[in-house]
Amino acid sequence: MWEGGKIQALMMDLDVGVCSEHEKKQKKKLLVDYLFNSRGHHNWYAGRYFFCELLALANVIFQIYALDRFFDGEFLTYGLQVIEFSQMDQEERIDPMIRIFPRVTKCRFYKYGPSANIETIDALCLLPLNIVNEKIYIFLWFWFLLLALLTAALIFYRMIIIACPPVRVYLLSLRFKLGSLDHLHTIVRRMSVGDWFLVYMLGQNIDSVIYQELIQDLAQKTDNDSKKDII
Repeated sequence: MWEGGKIQALMMDLDVGVCSEHEKKQKKKLLVDYLFNSRGHHNWYAGRYFFCELLALANVIFQIYALDRFFDGEFLTYGLQVIEFSQMDQEERIDPMIRIFPRVTKCRFYKYGPSANIETIDALCLLPLNIVNEKIYIFLWFWFLLLALLTAALIFYRMIIIACPPVRVYLLSLRFKLGSLDHLHTIVRRMSVGDWFLVYMLGQNIDSVIYQELIQDLAQKTDNDSKKDII
């Protein structure tokens, strides 16, 4: 939504790969010219994408914090306590699920007595719904842990991509089975992280054969331009 359909517009139906040869060459040339002439202008595009991934991590952390506050500091270590409980001897077990989600509790009722005064009645109340709640929240604990670890790993992966140009070359080669590494080195060396990210996203959305030709044409155009600068 936030990207305004940029990838869809740049694809120009090259994802189907059934257009005529003349039309394919024309669209491919337009796309190569756009990528070449707009070099250095896509960092904001990639930055917003990476920022959304950072927001996803912040959201998971906030959800964990909110549930921990709701359970008065018990949720953060809830899963660890359950694991420890399952490994303890039967005589030493203190079930953390029972402590957080009691199934029997003391209740106090008030009613009018014979003389119209309020009487207090103590009783034991069964809370069968807590049997379900404890299972739900132990699942949520492990689910949030998994999400937090995967999202944190994704953020670390993005940091490596930004800091290490050779990794970008490797990812393009590995993901799209591109033959010539020289072309990829040329593109990565002469383009910003945002430009690389846009090229990478296009590779996931257009025909693989057309994409290989696109990379080759873009690398040649970029290489020719660098030779002109030297001359």
